[in-house]
Amino acid sequence: MKLILIVLVVILLLAVVVLWRPGNNFRAQKPTDYADTLPVFDPQVHLNGPIESEGVIYGLDGRVVSRFVARMSGTWDGLNGTLREEFTYARGGQQVREWALSFDDTGALTATAPDIIGTATGQLSGATLSMRYKIKLEDDAGGHVLDVTDWLYLAPNGVIVNRSEMRKFGIKVAELVATMRPAEAAK
Repeated sequence: MKLILIVLVVILLLAVVVLWRPGNNFRAQKPTDYADTLPVFDPQVHLNGPIESEGVIYGLDGRVVSRFVARMSGTWDGLNGTLREEFTYARGGQQVREWALSFDDTGALTATAPDIIGTATGQLSGATLSMRYKIKLEDDAGGHVLDVTDWLYLAPNGVIVNRSEMRKFGIKVAELVATMRPAEAAK
């Protein structure tokens, strides 16, 4: 009986190691994984003008802890742009964030916003835009600093699906899934 228990524990540990390998998770995606995907994500087109968004935030246990709608507006001057986001949460809270975005001719991104610590970095690739950054939550949300991995996937109809994973001390504490589309398409 003791041998069977040891074998089961070893099998369980091996399963955990295999499933938790760095290459088997959301953060392991690389821009090159999407280099040949279409349509090509063009921020001056797809993050331009008025944008409607709605989404959910999942907590540590996988349950929805927050829902939101957002109005966004993107403006561009060449490869430099501003994306203003105005969030309204289901519980009545509101939040505004204004990103300053800058792309180079290779599609590399740097971005700043008031609640972003340092500079966000990212990359355009095929139908995707990826970003990594540290965000400081508002005090009423705990004031925590989280590491964010953020991916935007452009669908063939022009809708953007946004998936973000937030970690603290390397542990996933939240995930966001949202859609973004031109405001005219929302009617």
